[in-house]
Amino acid sequence: MIVIADTSPLNYLILIDLPHILHELFREVIVPRAVLTEMESPLAPDKVRQWLARRPEWMIVNDIRQEDSTLVHLDAGEREVITLAQELQANLILLDERLGRQEAVQRKFGVTGTLGILDRAGVNGLIDFAAAVAQLSLTNFRISPRFFNILLDRYKS
Repeated sequence: MIVIADTSPLNYLILIDLPHILHELFREVIVPRAVLTEMESPLAPDKVRQWLARRPEWMIVNDIRQEDSTLVHLDAGEREVITLAQELQANLILLDERLGRQEAVQRKFGVTGTLGILDRAGVNGLIDFAAAVAQLSLTNFRISPRFFNILLDRYKS
């Protein structure tokens, strides 16, 4: 399975100490150079930059071959994620931002975001979903309470 990740899901998983679930779920995750640059930025959280200093082997950095001029309305990371997904014929894109998700879906890619990753890990018994989302709520991640409750209801026995 070829999985391409944008900055946001990686950042949030690192912030809640769960980036390892990406390896457990997908074996390896590919990121374009622009995503790596965003994660290394002085504006990125210290915890993210520290994690990158010991970046695991399962996170593969790949350069795009050519810019896709139809994606100029997206930020650099999202543009390169979708472009790389097209070039590598990816199975799944990890992406949170609405416009990027819409563009990826329009191009027929499977898309999931931070919550979808946590949900998949919860369903597979890799994490306690409610605890992970509680940790996520301590970051600047935003989710509607209604959607959060729908997800939590799946884990009630």
